[in-house]
Order: sequence, then structure tokens, then C-alpha cells
Amino acid sequence: MKGERAVPGGYQSPGDLPQVIPVFPLDGAMLLPGGELPLRIFEPRYLNLIDDVMAGDRMIGMVQTRPGGERSRPNLAHVGCAGRITSFNETSDGTYLITLTGVCRFEAGEELPVKTPYRQVRTAFAPFFGDLADEEVDPDEFDRKRFAKALKKYLNRRELDIDWDTAETAPLESLVTSLAMGLPFEPLEKQALLEAPTLIERVDALTTLLEIDALEDGDDAGHSMQ
Repeated sequence: MKGERAVPGGYQSPGDLPQVIPVFPLDGAMLLPGGELPLRIFEPRYLNLIDDVMAGDRMIGMVQTRPGGERSRPNLAHVGCAGRITSFNETSDGTYLITLTGVCRFEAGEELPVKTPYRQVRTAFAPFFGDLADEEVDPDEFDRKRFAKALKKYLNRRELDIDWDTAETAPLESLVTSLAMGLPFEPLEKQALLEAPTLIERVDALTTLLEIDALEDGDDAGHSMQ
């Protein structure tokens, strides 16, 4: 089941989104639809990128890299996520502090031979049109106790903490998006979470990653989110 999502920029279909998008390759920094990613921009070519998109549709494609290519121009992952700048501040030293709000994932196609110092790619948003709507999940598809137990063990082992009251009441999609983006997974693990086709598949992938990590911890204590 799908419901309307409050999408930054008011985008309603893949056809509303730009066919070409500037990309910001940054391993370990994953953006998901509906998520918010704060970034500190100081490198000249990306300051240039921000200047350009702020004068236009404010859209940037966050994408990780994959093996190969040159150090200064690594190969791009096949799937990224487009975000819209929803917060912008400039510091006294010329650094930009921005927040990107995730809009829709995309397949990164041909890279354009541009003169800009930053890279630009053709996009295919159609495979991820579902990102523009909220996904309703059948409670029977989600093993909340298993997920909560794995999360508790993961956080304990890494000496991390979250607001459990908020976690217990947050919508599943918001909770999973926040954890997938915020927890210190490896870049390849982040990419797997990004590419999960549906919310339930992302929950399953996230739970598995938490359980694999927690195997190194002998503590069986769980925490029930009911």
C-alpha cells in the first residue's frame, strides 16, 4: 500500500525529476528518501556545486564509489539518492553547512563530459518511483522483537545509545531510515541498504547486519519494542 509522501520540491512522479544531476561521491554517507543528511562543504569544487544548485532546483545526487577508476575520479556506484537542499548556512570562513533531504533513488547512467569541476550523470528515477510515496507495511511482515533484540545488542557492543521511547513510537520507515543512515556500517553495507527494493527488504537487511555484528557479543539481553 502506498500513501502520499511530503516530498521536498513537490515532486510527484519520476518525470518531474531532473534527467541530469550533479553528484557528490562520498563513501559512508548514505542518503535515503525522507532522510536528512547534514553536510559540511569546504572543498572548492563542491562549493561551486552548491552555488550552482542553489540557483536552480537545489538537487544533488549522493552516491558512493566502487572499485576502479582514478583516485581523483573513482568509479561511481550504480545507485544513488537525489536530495534537495532544505537548509543552508555559510560560516565566516566560507564553509557551507547544508542539510539534504532525500527525495528519490536513481540509477546512475552515462557521465556527462562537462566543464564543471564537479561530476554530472544522467539519471533513471523510474525504477524507484515508489520512493515518492509512503510505504505501508503489514505488521505481520515485520518481526519487531527480533529487530529490537538485534539493535539492542549492536548498540550495547558499540557503546551507542538511542532514544528508545522515540524508537518505540516512530513510524517504521522513519526509524529504519534513521538507523540505516546513522549507524556506522561499512560503505558496502550502506550500499546494500540503499539498494534494498522495498522497506521490508531494507528492514530484513538491516536486521541481518545488526545480528552479524552482534555475533561477536555474548550478551543475549534484548529490548522489547512493543
